[in-house]
Amino acid sequence: MWHNSFGSKFKIEIWGASHTPEMGIRIEGVPSGISLYEGDFMSDILRRKAWGKETTSRIENDIPTIVAGVMNGTTSGEPIEITFANNNTRSSDYSQFESHNRPSHVDFTARAKYGEGVDLRGSGQFSGRMTLLLVAAGVVAKKIVEGVKYTTKIVEIGGSRNKAEFDQIVTSAMSEGDSVGGVIECRAEGVKVGLGEPFFDSAESLIAHLLFSVPAVKGVEFGDGFEVARKRGSQNNDCICNAEGKTATNHAGGIVGGITNGNEIVVRAAVKPTASISREQQTYNFENGAVEPLIIKGRHDVCIALRAAVVIESAIAIALADLKLRA
Repeated sequence: MWHNSFGSKFKIEIWGASHTPEMGIRIEGVPSGISLYEGDFMSDILRRKAWGKETTSRIENDIPTIVAGVMNGTTSGEPIEITFANNNTRSSDYSQFESHNRPSHVDFTARAKYGEGVDLRGSGQFSGRMTLLLVAAGVVAKKIVEGVKYTTKIVEIGGSRNKAEFDQIVTSAMSEGDSVGGVIECRAEGVKVGLGEPFFDSAESLIAHLLFSVPAVKGVEFGDGFEVARKRGSQNNDCICNAEGKTATNHAGGIVGGITNGNEIVVRAAVKPTASISREQQTYNFENGAVEPLIIKGRHDVCIALRAAVVIESAIAIALADLKLRA
């Protein structure tokens, strides 16, 4: 059984897959009276689209269709349903992986859990294609959490934090039939004090939950993250400067005790290198019971992080919307 939903008050549920005729998202908990048009989605959708030789050559229109929950450009208070068509599919590219599983990909684990009937065309529901639905939900979430300014950027690619080197690193990996990972940082300014609960529903817990739903995300840190383990308390403590809770520093990344403190929320997500690479790899072939060379053909991103910044931002916005409606 699939469990493809998130949220308590702002609840999202996705359906469809990478190569089904359409895929969609249902959003519950959106108050009535919010202006929402299909054109509102396009700015963020365009930030996610493939745009060059370093990204997948699969090009989709990605035009949203609002089928429920909006009347005359205004939310009705009923669940919102949005669909997208999948037109540019090449399912035959994936047939060899049924027995000859790709390393570090979902081919083995998905079949082990769901059986041979699982739809892995284009990687199915495990595909980065599904992040389009998170971006759509993020657009709605941003309308609920008004006044928040998001600044999202790639801060590292292939181990380098020098932006001037990013293009060369990606191009080099592509020429060698390989891929590279990256780190994306999102800063959310204007989040009010008091969102989140201690322990299980902390602001960090919900944000991290959403971020780890993004395919290829393998690490999440807030504020100074793992660096705080190398500091003393006197170096890490954020001194409070005024009655609004403004701090002199922001090592905590805007969240203390699981609750937002009014300072800028700072989150970074580590995105792994694309598992599907054209360089020859050794992997087990279930058809003949031997480890054999595998050469992957098809359309894949050299660096997933190049298109993922808006996805990370959207996931954070969704979590903040759920937290706001719970407060």
